[in-house]
Amino acid sequence: MDTEQIPPLLTNVRTRIKYVVKGEHTIFYPGDREKSYWPGEYHDVDIVDIHSLSSNQRPKVEKNGFALLDHATRMHGDDYYDEEKVQRIFYPEMCALAEQVNGAVKSIAFGHVARSDAPDARQHAQPSHAAHVDYGRKTIDEYAHNILGDEAEQWLKKRVVLMNFWRPIKTVYRSPLALCDAATVAKDDLNFAEVRGGLNDPNRPPLYGWNLSYNPRHKWYYAFEMQPEEVFAFKLYDSREDVPQYTGHTAIELPWTDDNTPPRNSMEIRTISFIDE
Repeated sequence: MDTEQIPPLLTNVRTRIKYVVKGEHTIFYPGDREKSYWPGEYHDVDIVDIHSLSSNQRPKVEKNGFALLDHATRMHGDDYYDEEKVQRIFYPEMCALAEQVNGAVKSIAFGHVARSDAPDARQHAQPSHAAHVDYGRKTIDEYAHNILGDEAEQWLKKRVVLMNFWRPIKTVYRSPLALCDAATVAKDDLNFAEVRGGLNDPNRPPLYGWNLSYNPRHKWYYAFEMQPEEVFAFKLYDSREDVPQYTGHTAIELPWTDDNTPPRNSMEIRTISFIDE
């Protein structure tokens, strides 16, 4: 189907999401997925196109754990595959955005991954088609010490937020990212997850997070034909426990797409924000 001919009201979609079987602890190998232990079950879920909502209806970070933002960047196209430009331009841009969104006095960034669902994409770069939350406090402490060294402890005494930023490299027509309203995620929905060889490094020590088990209360959103000037900001962890924070997310299939639909190309990066409270 020609996506230009899809009426806006039809961009809300019902599709399947892969959840983990409740109580199962998974082991995921991003670079060798056949080795993974990930017992799942599929559920049909209604997913709302954020573009179909008015501004006062759209999810917000403080209320729902995530938001769709307009954000200009100096990065374009192949820049996202240039490690020097990613470190010199993209990292500072995303740290500045993290400070703005979270009201932080300082932020650091790590774990950028350019993803694609093209047939020739290596497994490390392929999207995850399972509802998950990556990562948690252990990863925050690890990366804070790796990046900040002796200064880490003083910053980790503040309120700490782990936030992912996800943006298209070009317009997304296939395998878009869907996000679960964190206000609808109960702690009992979180199931322990271990990731071995994550963040583009097959030799790195394990990382730890969660997978979501099904809960009919979950509310899911995506952005139809998301543009490179748009960014999803979503919380994965907040040391302040009385706010929504566990934003489950996964790639989804759209019923009007097929192998002839242009592949998805996207960039993601994790940030840690330190907030005075």
